Amino acid sequence: MEFEFWWLLGIPAFFGLGWLAARVDIRAVVSEAGTLSRGYYKGLNHLLNDQPDKAIDSFIDIVKLDPDAADMHFALGNLFRRRGETERAIRVHQNLLSRPDLPSEQRAHAEYELGQDYLKAGLLDRAEETYQRLLDTSYAVQARRALLEIFQREKEWQRAIEAAVALQEAGAGSRQKEIAQFYCELAQDALVRLHYDEAEAQLENALHADRSSVRAMILCGDVQLGRGDVEGALVTWGRVEQQSVPHVALVATRLMDGYRKVGRPQEGLSLLKSYLEQASSIDLLEVVFKAVIELEGVDAAKQVVSDELRRTPTLLGLDKLLEARMMDAPAGVLSELSMVKNLVHGYTQKLARYQCSHCGFKARQFYWHCPGCSRWDSYPPRRTEELNVMN
Repeated sequence: MEFEFWWLLGIPAFFGLGWLAARVDIRAVVSEAGTLSRGYYKGLNHLLNDQPDKAIDSFIDIVKLDPDAADMHFALGNLFRRRGETERAIRVHQNLLSRPDLPSEQRAHAEYELGQDYLKAGLLDRAEETYQRLLDTSYAVQARRALLEIFQREKEWQRAIEAAVALQEAGAGSRQKEIAQFYCELAQDALVRLHYDEAEAQLENALHADRSSVRAMILCGDVQLGRGDVEGALVTWGRVEQQSVPHVALVATRLMDGYRKVGRPQEGLSLLKSYLEQASSIDLLEVVFKAVIELEGVDAAKQVVSDELRRTPTLLGLDKLLEARMMDAPAGVLSELSMVKNLVHGYTQKLARYQCSHCGFKARQFYWHCPGCSRWDSYPPRRTEELNVMN
């Protein structure tokens, strides 16, 4: 192919057109950037002046110009939610979702954040609807976790079981211990209604999910007791020792009452004494102390408390020892012992609490489900002072 001289004339023309196009693009970018900067600083100014509604409007204008600025909306919505301003957080995320051109991934993100807003505001029905729409998106696992929280709040235990199973199948870790607790909740409800067959079926499911579930074993004994099978209940409650000796304190009263019903209280007392030697517990000591007074007398009760106090020196034990000493104290000594006991007892009320091992929430009664952090089976079956002495 022969070289044509006029081609040389076209080269400057091409350079000229490229330079002109670049200038146009640069002007457009600079103009748009200037607009974004103005909107951005305007929004910040509104925030600093405590005008969040106007700030939201300014940031909405930014999103209309640049879809990438949606990240600014997410940050703002999260800020409002953390501050407890859930209505403003909801408005931010709803405005994002109202955009028809919002990319699918950002739309899913906005749906998830909106669900979090509803959850924080206590609008559980709206939160559930929002999370259900995310089950086929990249936020499916997060949505299932949130749904599990909602079902637990609403005490919809069957749905909680289904959500926990779905999480397991999605590879989000084992939920067997939680599932066992959900079945125990269903069994507890059935027991209240005296539906023993239903309760037994739910407890079988609980033990299938978690063979080491102490709560399920205790409730199995309760079902047998409800049916009138006291001997069977005693055998079942006795199995708690094989699962966890410290948890025996939770069934100590049941065991002692059961042995009284079958006419073998001394056998029950001997069993509880053996448990007390294995695992010191102020709750177990309380049951043993009352039973010893009933069956063996005050002197024997004082000896039991004294031996336990030597083994595990606590103010809770001292309080119990003073109570024992007051039972047969002379009138002249009784008033002094009473004064000392009142002082000790007042202080021990702060120590005689159960404490969640996860969040530290303290409570006078034992919980399977922590009211503070919503963890399951996070309460050791010992009082706080006992745990401190052991540590």
